[in-house]
Amino acid sequence: MRRTDETPSKARAKTQRGPSTAGTPQEAPGEPVAPFAPGSSQTHPSVIAFLRELEHPLKQEIEAVRRIILAVSPEIREEIRWNAPSFRTTEHFATFNLRAKDRVRLILHMGAKVKSTATKGVEIADPAGLLEWLAKDRCLVTLRDGKEIEERRAALESILRAWIRLM
Repeated sequence: MRRTDETPSKARAKTQRGPSTAGTPQEAPGEPVAPFAPGSSQTHPSVIAFLRELEHPLKQEIEAVRRIILAVSPEIREEIRWNAPSFRTTEHFATFNLRAKDRVRLILHMGAKVKSTATKGVEIADPAGLLEWLAKDRCLVTLRDGKEIEERRAALESILRAWIRLM
């Protein structure tokens, strides 16, 4: 159907699409993850552009969690995967879930490929009760606001360090 003045185009949600990543290096599904060059920046222009365009009521809180993740280790890098900021060392281990508008959700996982942890499970200390297990090797961290993010910062950092060690 051709677009005319009578058939306006549908608006697209920026949180689903984000900015164009044309010209940005992307991994092909199933391809090995190329390591970042030593001394390269932890941040990636595609994530910066994505967050600049993001329309989300908790945008500041998402940025705060992003800063916490990147501060955990100089080995952590970010990029856009699965339509959201995702973080990795040698493999992806955390990805934002941006669908909820009333909370910040971070999925912790063991990369894109199935590993032995999918059947044997992951054991990780969680004294603050931050983790909601979705599978044996995948869990969800939910934070409601900036105050909770700051109160649980140390617990989140500890969980992230432990998770990375298991990768």
